[in-house]
Amino acid sequence: MIKKLFRIVLLIVLLTAGWMSYFSLTPLTLPQTPYGFTLKHGSTLRGVARQLVDAGILSEPWSFTGLVRIFGKAGEIKSGNYFLENTPTPFQLFRMITRGDVSQSEIALIEGWNFRRMRQALDAHEAIRHDSEQLTEREILQQIGAEETSAEGMFFPDTYYFSSGMSDLNILKRAYQAMRHRLDSAWAERDPLLPYQTPYEALIMASIIEKETGRASERPVIAGVFINRLRSDMRLQTDPTVIYGMGERFNGDLRRADLLADTPYNTYTHYGLPPTPIAMPGWGALQAAVHPAATKALYFVGKGDGTHKFSNSLTEHNQAVARYQLRRREIQN
Repeated sequence: MIKKLFRIVLLIVLLTAGWMSYFSLTPLTLPQTPYGFTLKHGSTLRGVARQLVDAGILSEPWSFTGLVRIFGKAGEIKSGNYFLENTPTPFQLFRMITRGDVSQSEIALIEGWNFRRMRQALDAHEAIRHDSEQLTEREILQQIGAEETSAEGMFFPDTYYFSSGMSDLNILKRAYQAMRHRLDSAWAERDPLLPYQTPYEALIMASIIEKETGRASERPVIAGVFINRLRSDMRLQTDPTVIYGMGERFNGDLRRADLLADTPYNTYTHYGLPPTPIAMPGWGALQAAVHPAATKALYFVGKGDGTHKFSNSLTEHNQAVARYQLRRREIQN
């Protein structure tokens, strides 16, 4: 009786081993090649096998589940986006997803975006887990370990790579830490005679520079103009801060009445820097804020081609304004 039972068990073991060997080394049938699929964050082995069936990669989940368990790797499967250039065997697929050979997703945070625009980009990204969607700005800052009370300008604009299903809080934390690192580096190399009391004030200035021009060559000069105005106890009188203070009321047309409307960000009515940054500055703007050009200019006006005319006196500036405004009218007409 025992010998018979042993033979049955041995036969089952041999049949199972034979099937697992055949299954693990037989190429899969994919819906197409190349082929991409996603494993969700936090999935169990059973859930992963079911996702592979739903993706059309496996015909049933049990054999693959058994293969993973034989190798004791059930807890080592990595979530993310995967890309199959050729048809793998189940064993090759198992190695891929336990090594985490993922095809990473990416999101670009753009210089000059404000915090609201950045959140919209994160919320719209399909590969990101949206843990911050219902959180307030202050709750987000607490979650990522930030000490600041305003999130504006505190995230470094860059392209961030991540595995599918990663939390947006993780991306925000990386961008925050990147900005802190860049800001600390810039502050350590600043001109000590600049009229900034804290690194945060330099960040505010960098955000204004970022919004004033996209020309790398002009950033230090614009920074120099603003530094001259601060030292001369003049208002900054910069349109981007006024626009930021208007929020969603701004419709693309900045009127004279808007320049007179009193908000904390109206640098036509208030002296000094606004209370917070107005956008995410890039490295070039940070560098310009702490290394402004030596210039006597106190004014600048857009020429209409993306560059600016800089002036040392109000008379010269008014002449430049009249000249370039007239040119714009001629072009428009």
